[in-house]
Amino acid sequence: MEINFFGLGGNADGDNDNGYYFREPTSPEEASLVLVSAPWGVTSGNGEGSAYAPDAIIDSSASIGLFDAVSGVSLGRAVATAEIDYDIQESSQQLGPDAGKVIAHIEDGGTPSGEYFTRKISRVNEGFRQMHESIYGQVSRWAGKGKIVGTVGGDHSVSVGAVRAVAESCGGLGVLFIDAHCDLRGNDRVFEHSHMTVARDILDGVPSVEHMVQVGVRDSAEDEVDAAHSDSRVSLFLAETLAAGLFEGRCWADLCREIIAPLPQKVYISIDADALAIECFPHTKRPVAGGLSFNETTYLINAVAESGREIVGFDLTEVVPTLETTTDAVVGARLLYKLCCASLKSRKNTSSK
Repeated sequence: MEINFFGLGGNADGDNDNGYYFREPTSPEEASLVLVSAPWGVTSGNGEGSAYAPDAIIDSSASIGLFDAVSGVSLGRAVATAEIDYDIQESSQQLGPDAGKVIAHIEDGGTPSGEYFTRKISRVNEGFRQMHESIYGQVSRWAGKGKIVGTVGGDHSVSVGAVRAVAESCGGLGVLFIDAHCDLRGNDRVFEHSHMTVARDILDGVPSVEHMVQVGVRDSAEDEVDAAHSDSRVSLFLAETLAAGLFEGRCWADLCREIIAPLPQKVYISIDADALAIECFPHTKRPVAGGLSFNETTYLINAVAESGREIVGFDLTEVVPTLETTTDAVVGARLLYKLCCASLKSRKNTSSK
């Protein structure tokens, strides 16, 4: 079922939304960059919230001009919207309540045993497998044709299939993982996958990921931080450590160069909305005080492009739109726009060498 957030970024009756990101009707075959929607949010809000982000961001993106003066890039005829698989959203709506009951039971001190909970966990696990394969197939289709592919979530778990597809299409890959949490949950997981295990799932399941740089982390379990420090493939930049550097006189440009340094030539950028300050995304499901500003985030993204590396794919996740305010959708659409522009610029820079 398609959900239309009337008026978000457009006029009051929704006429400004033509169903394409940035109102750009270029076909995926013609475009350099293809946007794949992943309306899934099973373990982060009972199937609601972030599952509706793709539609809301499409609505809000309608008011954004196609030319970006900072990068010198125009999205006109460069970006395309892949057909949305709304079966993912329907599955999310069906499985979200099951996941919610299991999570509530465990938070109340229960154990995930017995036929009732075992059956629900099995259903959720199967739903995750189907979702990952759907996203993997969609991203593989376009990445295999040499397109930059951006995935619009949905919760952060949608990144797993997208990263796997992009990695297979380009070989060795670095992941710039911008998130308030490490998402390295492992042995204590209830479901096979969730939005809290995505980094672990990528590191364990995508062997061609050479390095992951985690930026903005400020709320994770001790074992997750230990896992990050003990894994040579992971570089961890805690939000408070970055803030301390700024307070002590370091400039953000120098810090960004340090963040980017461990990444290989080809980079995938994964952004969880909760990495940014709460005022940017006030309704994200796991908000944490502090965080990156919008300008710090976009500067970091642009710094990747300026470094001579190629952004071969990206995702934006955990944006939670509401009908009461346009803030989350408006900021999400703008951040998606900046990701698109930086990715296209990086390809232009690397192809001209």
